[in-house]
Amino acid sequence: MREPSDNAALDRIDLKILRQLQRDGGLSNADLARLVGVSAATCHRRTERLFRAGYIRGVHAAIAPERVERGALVIVGVVLDRSTPESFSAFETAVRKLPFILDCHLVAGDFDYFLKIRVRDMADFNRLHGSQLIALPGVRQTRTFFVMKEVVDGAQLDF
Repeated sequence: MREPSDNAALDRIDLKILRQLQRDGGLSNADLARLVGVSAATCHRRTERLFRAGYIRGVHAAIAPERVERGALVIVGVVLDRSTPESFSAFETAVRKLPFILDCHLVAGDFDYFLKIRVRDMADFNRLHGSQLIALPGVRQTRTFFVMKEVVDGAQLDF
């Protein structure tokens, strides 16, 4: 069985490995090998290559937010006072330092960024908003959306 180089296109075995790890990143190498139909040694080499080549960015546990007192999900739309590379860079650098921000996306449209934040409750968010979010560099306006129900969260990539 051929072992593709780091830059080679993915074959069906590589895709099987990626799909299985996406479903359950905690699989042992032996279980993963059995599921994709290759030897444990082949599976290990291929998985390591997929990590090195950047196809797999990491393996993470899906934590139940409510069990760690982060049951409230908040989406915040942010408008900056200027749309320049410097203002975007300053904002992004500051956002990366805030541990309560799960995701930050530069977007097109009425907002410059969308932030995904988990907090205990509305009072917790209000404290963070007043002390840290509006103090971020270049923030002109924010609009807050409290999520009522998470319909799809952390869906798997379809490939």
